[in-house]
Amino acid sequence: MPSMPDSDFTVLDEFNFYPTLADSRGASLVLFTTPECGACRVYRRALRETQTPGAGFRVFVVDAGNSLALTREYEVFHLPALFLFRDGHFHARLDAAPVPRELRRAVADRLGRPAEEAP
Repeated sequence: MPSMPDSDFTVLDEFNFYPTLADSRGASLVLFTTPECGACRVYRRALRETQTPGAGFRVFVVDAGNSLALTREYEVFHLPALFLFRDGHFHARLDAAPVPRELRRAVADRLGRPAEEAP
């Protein structure tokens, strides 16, 4: 699998995105990022801090520069972009401050609402 510098997360691309998410039960966050994006590094650091036992979700990253088809499909125009999936299905775009507590709260809040239509 491709890797991004300082990434502790599984990197998804056009070839493994849907199969990997389909195998992921529960909640998953997908961060669209690039290695050189400063704001993305802040989100990756905050997401690493959320990954404690019982976090309730897994985190994946997509290198938006290398996975242009996914970037277009999910209408990512600005980085970082964060999406929430539940049981392998799109649930919502997630807007949250890059603070572990806020990210956990946003995930829990969004999972309590109906799923949005996928982009």
